[in-house]
Amino acid sequence: MEKLKILFLCTGNSCRSQMAEGWARHLQGDVLDVYSAGIETHGLNPHAVKVMAEAGVDISGHRSKHVSEVMDIPFDYVITVCGHAQENCPVFPGHAVVIHHGFDDPPKLAADAKTEEEALSHYRRVRDEIRAFVATLPEALTQHNSLSFIVK
Repeated sequence: MEKLKILFLCTGNSCRSQMAEGWARHLQGDVLDVYSAGIETHGLNPHAVKVMAEAGVDISGHRSKHVSEVMDIPFDYVITVCGHAQENCPVFPGHAVVIHHGFDDPPKLAADAKTEEEALSHYRRVRDEIRAFVATLPEALTQHNSLSFIVK
């Protein structure tokens, strides 16, 4: 059976979409062909790399990619993981279904942290929420309406 092609899209492809790509490759790599990109490129977030490594997933080799770099891939699903990406999601060629499943922005949450450990706690929470979501794939994609996803 051919793997489903999925793109995780966020604003800068630095944190949430990178974590989602890492989890999807780690947990669902046998059934999903996974990519991530951003509406912009902000570089790979070192805190995201650190908390993913703590969970046994190495994303240190990833790089921040602009959505234009993956527009020629025939995605089955595009999953926006932040509101900005949802609002600015480009139209993809082919039959890609765009689904929104937003997660809090760890850098924004950690901006006022007094210690690195406090900052990392925000990244860990979002990492774990993304893992829980990715663990439901691909089955959840066919049930997206009942799971309160917003389909464009």
